[in-house]
Amino acid sequence: MQRLVRPARKLRGTIALPGDKSISHRAAIFNAISGGEAVVQGFQRSADCLATLRCLRSLGVHWRWLDETTLSIRGRGRYGLSESDRVLDCRNSGTSIRLLAGLLAPQPFFSVLTGDRSLLSRPMARVIQPLRLMDADISGRQGDTRAPLAINGRPLKGIRNRSPVASAQVKSALTLAALYAHGETVIEEPAVSRDHTERMLQAMGADLDFGDGQVRVRPLTRDLQPLSLRVPGDISAAAAWLVLAACHPDADLRIQGVGVNPTRSGVLDALRLMGADITLEEQRTWGPEPVADISVRSSRLRGAVIEGDLVPRAIDELPLIALAACFASGETVIRDAAELRVKESDRISSTARELRRLGADIEEFPDGLRIRPVRRLQGAAVSTHGDHRLAIMLALAGVLASGETVIRNAGVVAVSYPWFWRDLDLLSGRRAAAAKG
Repeated sequence: MQRLVRPARKLRGTIALPGDKSISHRAAIFNAISGGEAVVQGFQRSADCLATLRCLRSLGVHWRWLDETTLSIRGRGRYGLSESDRVLDCRNSGTSIRLLAGLLAPQPFFSVLTGDRSLLSRPMARVIQPLRLMDADISGRQGDTRAPLAINGRPLKGIRNRSPVASAQVKSALTLAALYAHGETVIEEPAVSRDHTERMLQAMGADLDFGDGQVRVRPLTRDLQPLSLRVPGDISAAAAWLVLAACHPDADLRIQGVGVNPTRSGVLDALRLMGADITLEEQRTWGPEPVADISVRSSRLRGAVIEGDLVPRAIDELPLIALAACFASGETVIRDAAELRVKESDRISSTARELRRLGADIEEFPDGLRIRPVRRLQGAAVSTHGDHRLAIMLALAGVLASGETVIRNAGVVAVSYPWFWRDLDLLSGRRAAAAKG
């Protein structure tokens, strides 16, 4: 699917977002091993989260849709999963494969986890190695660095592990394994990563403590309590509209019910550092997560340095920050973001390459980017590299550029934001044209 994007004269409107992808994955997986039935409202019905649900069904977990985004899931208890008679296909979802690896390592049966071409190229040693320290029998392709992953479930032991990277996926995989291990497990990170796993498991009765980049997990002595919840709007989806409105000369948008977990909301801090006119309103909590409505208006952005502890809290939104930097006064530098190279695409390289096609002045570093402002971007044909985050960023660039922008493989937005194009049409006040092909 190709998509033709044209500039928008103004941006107005109020929208609600798809549910947070990270929280949706976790609500399904954790409730699958709980001792009862839970109802999850606002579950993100994206390709990634559907991959998790299909894997859980293959493991014997029953779930059903009550409406378009409300999921009922019946837990099988901590020892109730069953061996699948097929390979578990995680499609494009790194969250699915890494969290399920941690969950399946202590189960008393054999499992194989695989995915699409992109997922098979992503690093898996970061989860295989610490699980092996816990006595897991897990192996992978290319010297245990790539999926597919083969897991012979067996009893595990608690460990103390310091991860070389701040990764919520790795931390969550080890936390799930630790729920079944003998003895306490301590997980340390070099910087704080998103803590949705810790918040949710604690609310479900798991015996764990967390804070200051460390998680302590004791094994389960009873089934987790089922947790019914409303999933907050995905802040990664909100970030698209925050950047678009801040960069556009005539914009005033309101986004309802956005998750503003401080370990996840680095994009708010980064955009405020750049001078964006952003206001949080009606702050409240949905279950264990903080939520707010967010208003954003046209802004005079300035260059900034995005680095250090801010980066893990905004890792998925950094391509959007790079786009915003094109419209700022002064230079913007993004550092300490080498993790972007091992996402669905090499997001450092692909962000630089595709923004240059639109006329951006952007320089690539091993761990980041340098962006200098330009008078205006110019529409061109660009590629998403099969990456949903890049597709969304390039669509916004097309709205902000002069002329027409053709986005190849634009349908990949469905990985995380199934109705992105509908919302873009709504906020821009017109129907965007679809290119043939």
